[in-house]
Amino acid sequence: MYVLGISSYYHDSAAALLKDGVIVAAAQEERFTRKKHDDAFPQHAIAFCLRKAGIALSDLETIVFYDKPLLKFERLLETYMVNAPKGFRSFLKAIPLWLKQKLFFKRELYKALDGIGEYDKKKLKILFTEHHVSHAASTFFASPFREAAVLTIDGVGEWATTTISKGKDNTLTILKETHFPHSLGLFYSAITYYCGFRVNSGEYKLMGLAPYGNRDSEEVARLAKLLKDHLINVYDDGSLFLDQRYFNYATGLTMAQDKLWEELLGFKKREAESPLDQPYIDLALAAQLITEDVVLLLAKEALRLTGSDYLCLAGGVALNCVANGKLVREGIAKDIYLQPASGDCGGALGAAWAAHYIYFGNERSITQPDSMQGAYLGTEYTHTEIAEALPGFDVSANYLETFEEVANQTAGYLKEGKIIGWFQGRMEFGPRALGNRSILADARDPGIQKRLNLSIKFRESFRPFAPAVLEEHAKAYFGLRGTSPYMLQTQPLSEAHRLPLPPTYANSALGDKLHTAKSHFPAITHVDFSARIQTVHKATNPRFHELLSAFYEQTQCPMLVNTSFNLRGEPIVCSPSDALHCLMNTNIDYLVLGNYIIKKNHPVEIVTNPNQTPD
Repeated sequence: MYVLGISSYYHDSAAALLKDGVIVAAAQEERFTRKKHDDAFPQHAIAFCLRKAGIALSDLETIVFYDKPLLKFERLLETYMVNAPKGFRSFLKAIPLWLKQKLFFKRELYKALDGIGEYDKKKLKILFTEHHVSHAASTFFASPFREAAVLTIDGVGEWATTTISKGKDNTLTILKETHFPHSLGLFYSAITYYCGFRVNSGEYKLMGLAPYGNRDSEEVARLAKLLKDHLINVYDDGSLFLDQRYFNYATGLTMAQDKLWEELLGFKKREAESPLDQPYIDLALAAQLITEDVVLLLAKEALRLTGSDYLCLAGGVALNCVANGKLVREGIAKDIYLQPASGDCGGALGAAWAAHYIYFGNERSITQPDSMQGAYLGTEYTHTEIAEALPGFDVSANYLETFEEVANQTAGYLKEGKIIGWFQGRMEFGPRALGNRSILADARDPGIQKRLNLSIKFRESFRPFAPAVLEEHAKAYFGLRGTSPYMLQTQPLSEAHRLPLPPTYANSALGDKLHTAKSHFPAITHVDFSARIQTVHKATNPRFHELLSAFYEQTQCPMLVNTSFNLRGEPIVCSPSDALHCLMNTNIDYLVLGNYIIKKNHPVEIVTNPNQTPD
């Protein structure tokens, strides 16, 4: 039986296809349209999933949407009615889109499907599952656990912003919910907004900025106290209350009441691309610390309510790898599973699983280490298709007969300090590049972080990079419990690999912290000695594992810098043409496309924008 899950119309639209409960394919719409966080109906992603399965639209038995539009519309109307006449401008902006598109999802669905292929409307079953059920299903049914506590935390679904569920076999039972407008995700997004980053995409920047603050400083303590005294009340079970006088997301067009925040905090909202002064760094840290505390309280409550020894997480807040790392270190569960596509794109997969297991009642089969196939669920290209893309670009391409040659030659380039665009196998599903659509570099190189940020990624220089490390060597370098295949937790670099810091380091400015040597692997060591780790496993990604092994043989270093293969403001590359375009518009030295090693014929120095270097 084929079941197609869909998420769309909010952000990160996606499609996921199951056959008898096993993932055939999953992809975000943005990868095909090249519009980051695309919220449009995932027509291209659906077409890809069908092609991958080798089926027609008429072969589908069921399509499942990842939330319930009528419930969401109910929340919208009720919120406006309670707050009227406040919010009239927001109401006028939102309602036409709802009446034209979101409210009549079935009509829009049928219209979009007409452009994909033929189908029998009478035979095609259309289902809807609640937003947080989709999140919960995406993580529990992917996990290797027969039963577990399931915690989902995000901005908002229909009404729920946080849920605690009990997962057992093929069932999910919701035990506790927090409802809009009280939301940990929206609290974090409001801080993101006030610090000058874009909501729904800049939260990870806030997370990366926070460690530049000093956890022991009086100012961070002052800001955390102000936030807890005025904006967010946190209770012992992790539930919370947000004082809506300070927020604007329920009825307005922004996240926060700027003037009230300025009066409370003592500084104005930061303008985008302006210098990142210390007040915003301290605010980011204060918000991150509160978030970590709430996540830990919620996790303990989930384990208490369910009586389980195992925990699964999903929802946008589950992408906060710093909070995840703390959760793992606390050791409150025997094991914790983190869904790599925890955001709304993963809702498409969760919706499909919810239909397969909960609605249809199919028996659940458990896969080790999980059911995500390493998250390599997207497009892939043959050597012929890669060759067909080359003539449109001014490049030289060398095809190597064996992948062993590819791995050894690429490892040699990395050893020489070259930056590599790495395009292999199936594209990753979710926000992380996990070694198939990655930019790679030598983690030991002290200049790599600056080169990558300013002349490859064209992004803020404070942003850290993640290490991809051979799973069998990870514990020799990091304080890691278990493994971290999806780059979803930060853990400390081992003491043996750190360098001593100057006495004034804790109170130094962002730029000084950034440029201080902290370890033997400066490119992946954040200012607090943490790293967002990806453990690379031979079983799930043999090619990436072989490259890392070749690099280890040549250097005795088992790790590389791994960052997503994209330009600033663009999605991760999907096709060979996307990868070649990225090569031509950055200072990437070599592009490895399958067995092709490619270099620009006429390399040019890419000019960077000084506004992207806030230090």
